Amino acid sequence: MTTHHSSPIAFLFPGQGSQAVGMGKELAALYPVAKETFDEADDALGYKLSQLCFEGPEDKLKLTEITQPAILTVSVAAWRVLQSKAIIPSYVAGHSLGEYSAHVAAGTLSFADAVRTVRNRGKYMQEAVPVGVGAMAAILALSSEKVQQVCEEAAQAEVCQAANLNSPDQTVISGNKAAVERAAELAKHRGAKRAILLPVSAPFHCALMQPAQDRLVEDLRALTFHAPAIPVMCNVDASLITTGEQARDALLRQVTGTVQWHKSMRELAALGVHNFVEVGPGKVLCGLLRQIDRSHTCVNVEDEASLQKTVNHLSAASPKPD
Repeated sequence: MTTHHSSPIAFLFPGQGSQAVGMGKELAALYPVAKETFDEADDALGYKLSQLCFEGPEDKLKLTEITQPAILTVSVAAWRVLQSKAIIPSYVAGHSLGEYSAHVAAGTLSFADAVRTVRNRGKYMQEAVPVGVGAMAAILALSSEKVQQVCEEAAQAEVCQAANLNSPDQTVISGNKAAVERAAELAKHRGAKRAILLPVSAPFHCALMQPAQDRLVEDLRALTFHAPAIPVMCNVDASLITTGEQARDALLRQVTGTVQWHKSMRELAALGVHNFVEVGPGKVLCGLLRQIDRSHTCVNVEDEASLQKTVNHLSAASPKPD
């Protein structure tokens, strides 16, 4: 039986930065459908991604072209376990890379296609900018409007852009290293609580990623995209995607485009969503949702304990049949 809730549920899928050695290991040991997901990824990629997820080493798991398929695989494994328990979302969304997980859950893309595509996406992003040329920084407690101004002033003919509008309290900026460093300093002077340079291998979601976007075109063109069976809230427009062509276009524009996460969550709330489930490693998105609106609940699923807690929470939240 399918659990239909009086209020709609949204599944949220994490992006890069949520990886941790050991992720997915417990679910794969306990649920055949999760183990099959890891086997499928290993086959699609031609190497033991499962082993890197379960055992590391961490420095290898942190490489962008391994991180991206790894997080996708753990997220899809967790989603399939939820599906086997008849927990079906009304909407799905994913942060950056997580949008691919959302499309797998919505039936837009096959998992094998998605896992190969994000491996290439990671590789193209890594190769788009020589190491040390780009940077990203998180600006805390400064309005996104002020952060945009800071980026424009700090650019000085280099690239400096808002990459992730994550919450009212957090905007991540991306671009040339010197410009991002200038912007971080300027943001502090303008009243930001903190400006933290992030340990990333490339400056995602800015114009420097154009070479990666240009290479990804061919990959996305070669894939079969179906109309999503569940509406997908997309990063670049913070609007719902209902056709395969829209999905392909949004995933392409996302490489250089800004992740409109704050706006996406507001849009889902406006559709009546109050229960959110972060599906995959970590609790980054639950944390952002707390900054956006504390009246919503966000639970997560990454291992057996969090799965049981989520199942209990959702069954308590659902209406009882008369």
